[in-house]
Amino acid sequence: MSAFVIDAFEFCRNDGQREGTTPVAEMPRLAADCADRSGEIRWSIQGGRTRQGYPSMTLSVAGPVQLVCQRCLQPFAYEIDSSTMLVLGKDDEEADQIEEILDDESIDVIVGSHACDIRELLEDEALLALPQAPKHDVCPDTKLVDSVKTDKVSPFAGLKNLKSE
Repeated sequence: MSAFVIDAFEFCRNDGQREGTTPVAEMPRLAADCADRSGEIRWSIQGGRTRQGYPSMTLSVAGPVQLVCQRCLQPFAYEIDSSTMLVLGKDDEEADQIEEILDDESIDVIVGSHACDIRELLEDEALLALPQAPKHDVCPDTKLVDSVKTDKVSPFAGLKNLKSE
């Protein structure tokens, strides 16, 4: 059994804790969304229980990744920094019940496993931390964007002139 495969319920019951660093290159889904496979994700996972007594895990991920700017199509560094609480249910039905009881959008309720690969959970958290449309605050090279811009007159401007006559 891999060091990354845990019994999630036992991990929570024993207040387990793990931390480490994983290269982006070893996270295939994350690497596919990045401009390159460089960077490392620092992570930690802490087991415990909610106030109501449900098993829970708090996952934290942080680290730099290279994304592609959606405006200028150039790579740029983005710092992932995210933390979330996962509450575990034994099956879909119990997970739905827990979600109703907790009624908290900031907490995710999932079906736990006795053979849970924490690498998948950590990669999921890193993916969820990425922006939907990554872009520079100010693009360093705007030649591509400028080439798309034109000084064409809007067809609606012509309609506006007809309306005013």
